[in-house]
Amino acid sequence: MDELALLAAADQRALHYTRSLPARRVFPDAKAIADLSLFKEALPDEGHPAEQTLALLDDVGSPATAASNGADYFGFVIGASLPVASAAERLMIAWDQCASGWDNSPVSATLERQAARWLLEILDLPRESAVGFGTSATACTLGCLATARRELLKRQGWDFDQEGLVGAPEIRVVVSALAHITVIKALRVLGFGLRHLIIAPVNDQGQVDVDRLPALDDRTILCLQAGEVNGGEFDNFAQLIPRAQAAGAWVHVDGAFGLWARASSLNALTDGVEQADSWTTDAHKWLNTPYDCAMAICRHAAALSATLRGDAVYSAAAEDAQKNLTLEFSRRPRGIPVWAALRTLGRKGVAEMVERHCRLARRVAEGLSSSGYRVLNRVVLNQVLFCADNEQQTRRIRDAVQASGETWFGATQWQGQAALRISVSSWRTQEDNIDRLLRLLDRLKQDDVVE
Repeated sequence: MDELALLAAADQRALHYTRSLPARRVFPDAKAIADLSLFKEALPDEGHPAEQTLALLDDVGSPATAASNGADYFGFVIGASLPVASAAERLMIAWDQCASGWDNSPVSATLERQAARWLLEILDLPRESAVGFGTSATACTLGCLATARRELLKRQGWDFDQEGLVGAPEIRVVVSALAHITVIKALRVLGFGLRHLIIAPVNDQGQVDVDRLPALDDRTILCLQAGEVNGGEFDNFAQLIPRAQAAGAWVHVDGAFGLWARASSLNALTDGVEQADSWTTDAHKWLNTPYDCAMAICRHAAALSATLRGDAVYSAAAEDAQKNLTLEFSRRPRGIPVWAALRTLGRKGVAEMVERHCRLARRVAEGLSSSGYRVLNRVVLNQVLFCADNEQQTRRIRDAVQASGETWFGATQWQGQAALRISVSSWRTQEDNIDRLLRLLDRLKQDDVVE
């Protein structure tokens, strides 16, 4: 099979997979998982025909996928792929561009600059900010926090690039007691030391308690949240950030999904967030682009570029070249699906999607309450946190949901008790999907009570 025929076959298989999503199990069954053993082959001496490799990938791999690109997946704030974003990604893969800078790919540099401008506009963040399109919230947070440390040390007269951390002034980090694991991971990798993190207490909703904020100074990084991962709550930026600024601290906001509330009628939840120094958010969550695409946004554009600069004698580029704003030198142009999504949805389309998901989440909460579940959060966004009558029943219902194949969501811990979490974030999810979800949960609750 020649190259074009093989690509056409792959397209046909991809189309079939997408067409099958409404009827596909949301999580693979035992047989599909067992069949994954067919991939455990010895490395062949003589290669197999390409069409056989593609067939194996589809015939064995597709049944073992989680249907997170469908309408009935409610786990981990995973958005489905918008058709235009998927289409743009397909063309982008055909281009196969190394999008480090203009010299490697003029079209990639042009589109990612445009996507960055639109992103700052729709999120209403400082227009002078730099935007790096990276792989994930973890990678983008790493870049932002590395920039924060370098800049704070520079203000102390310390040359981090030449001297490193040996003998450097200490930089303190204050994080929410409910900081996301990606922030904690980035801090650990950067060498801050988990024992040395200063924990900011939270209130009963999971927001940093303004009255108990630890002391800040000009050697402090304060990490706040726009959308706590369980309850979806927002820290009080309007009060916390001015206090940090007065002390000379750097403020970083983890807004992996919650920052998109700013593009909707729910933007009051984010009041004051624009005063921060850096932000991270994901496109593959609420903007519904394909995985993996996230953004590091930094008000201090020159500082981000100086921290992550990747120029070489054979490859120099502009300050805003993506290789100077992200961890990767060799990278694909992740901003292109963002450009495609924003151009196709526009302001109104993004707002409609965010607002619809939040409205559906409130419907979920109301239905759960009517079925006798206890909703544990205020449902200010797209997250619904709930439990059954006791931990045993909560776990049984979780297991039954996941085994059903009708939907999927996961478990968590909230204030010391087992809980379940539903995230509404797929562009495909509509009222009828919520109806089916609520009928299933009602049936499982009543059946469990009878038993």
